Amino acid sequence: MTNPMVEVRGVRKSYAGVEVLKSVDLTVNRSEVTCLIGPSGSGKSTLLRCINHLEKHDAGELRVDGELVGYEARNGKLYELSDKRVCEKRSHIGMVFQRFNLFQHLTVLDNVTIGQTQVKNIDREKARVKARELLARVGLDAKEKHYPAQLSGGQQQRVAIARALAMEPKLMLFDEPTSALDPELVGEVLDVMKDLAKSGMTMIVVTHEMGFAREVADTVYFLDGGIIEEFGDPQEVLTAPSSERLKSFLSKVL
Repeated sequence: MTNPMVEVRGVRKSYAGVEVLKSVDLTVNRSEVTCLIGPSGSGKSTLLRCINHLEKHDAGELRVDGELVGYEARNGKLYELSDKRVCEKRSHIGMVFQRFNLFQHLTVLDNVTIGQTQVKNIDREKARVKARELLARVGLDAKEKHYPAQLSGGQQQRVAIARALAMEPKLMLFDEPTSALDPELVGEVLDVMKDLAKSGMTMIVVTHEMGFAREVADTVYFLDGGIIEEFGDPQEVLTAPSSERLKSFLSKVL
């Protein structure tokens, strides 16, 4: 049995004395898609940001591909990694945000190229070849000279996915990637994510799209109040929930 891609053990996180993650455990195996569902403020996005060390967890242990996130163990003690080493490790984890986070002053092609040249020191022409391949994969090869402001929200999100993939990540994190989109644009982003799942990419997706979770996820975790209330096979969790809290949540979103 190979090691899981992501292991979360007893992770806690507080803001201003309010505990938003309360000893959370989660396992994501390689090539699996895990969906995190739950009401706003339940800790889903915080957990995702801790996995990428965009937020420092207060207690517990996080590992990605067998390695501690944000820390290293020496002589039985944990030491925080330097910013440089954190960035180096983070380059192996793709992150797609709710609000795209594209560079507005750069063309689509340059948005997908810049991480390769600046972080991975890849030759610019090689990076552009790869960027074009990825833009074709997300259906945007005709938009390479456009700027983000000239694109729809769905197109911008697909550029953001291409940009993340350009770094050749071993893990992709999606933080409510469709929640800022007009309803008719949601499908085009979900289609790209479904294609990514079929290709074997390990993915953790914070989402309110229950149809996507049911169709694509291997495991669904329901978070509420900073704890995992229920998790398991999406067919069981979403159609025959055992906790009253999940039943109540699903009655509002389905």
